Amino acid sequence: MLSTEKNQSSTVTFILLGFSDNPELQVPLFLVFLAIYSVTVLGNLGMIVIIRINPKLHTPMYFFLSHLSFVDFCYSTVVTPKLLENLAVADRTISFQGCITQFFFACTFVVIETFMLAVMAYDRVVAISNPLMYTVAMSQTLCTLLVTGAYAWGFVTSLAIMSSLLSLSFCRSSILNNFLCEFSVIVSASCSDTHMSEMVLFTFATFNEVSSLVIILTSYLFILTTVLQMNSVSGRRKAFSTCTSHLLAITICHGTILFLYCVPRNQNLKEEVKVASVFYAVIIPMLNPLIYSLRNKDVKEAVNNFKVTKILPQLIHSH
Repeated sequence: MLSTEKNQSSTVTFILLGFSDNPELQVPLFLVFLAIYSVTVLGNLGMIVIIRINPKLHTPMYFFLSHLSFVDFCYSTVVTPKLLENLAVADRTISFQGCITQFFFACTFVVIETFMLAVMAYDRVVAISNPLMYTVAMSQTLCTLLVTGAYAWGFVTSLAIMSSLLSLSFCRSSILNNFLCEFSVIVSASCSDTHMSEMVLFTFATFNEVSSLVIILTSYLFILTTVLQMNSVSGRRKAFSTCTSHLLAITICHGTILFLYCVPRNQNLKEEVKVASVFYAVIIPMLNPLIYSLRNKDVKEAVNNFKVTKILPQLIHSH
């Protein structure tokens, strides 16, 4: 039976409809998504480089931020190149193995990002509640364990959901109404009962959302309590400013996840789901480095110092 399923899956081919069927939109959409992907790659890799080369940014907060940038870069790279390929060529087929592989890695990075944002919320609570003991409380060992835990749980979650998908049977050729191999479109192509797979996804998605949001909301409750007890107005303003970027990233990320995976699916919302998938898979990885760089004084200073130390000597030497 197992060998039969393996043989069947090896002959299954999916056709990704992509973001739009309108031929007139293919080139403009290709250029738009190519520009977004370029900004995503440059923004996230640039953030990682800036954090690594600047000693002032060698703190737990920026250690977590560098991993968030890495996850955003990986997630976008898993999804966007295939989207660009489907906009550039007529053949939009993808093998069953390729589709499942894309789903596995995309799901892994989504879960990692969810818990990375929770870890960053805990980091902010420690920094604001006990600033004098911050570097001691958030030791390098603890930071490494928290990041490793996020990566490990992302892998476990994806493995469990992928296993539930592999237990399904599929028609030899199916059309997937999306630009990526997202869970709902893969399940819609199945010829067997998908109830168990859907329950596995719902269970993991709900657990991940609830647990991460509990950590985040609890952390910010402590932060709010601490800030309100501060006597200094400037101290309150500084504390709130360090959390603004993180709260914005959390709102965008979790709002989209809740819509995609934790709300009962309506068949009439297929296009809305596709737009939400684009927003989460393509837009958010681009927004995160912009949010943290434009609203972060330390990062802006590091970028300016990098420009001065790298570009100014070249200008002097050229003259």
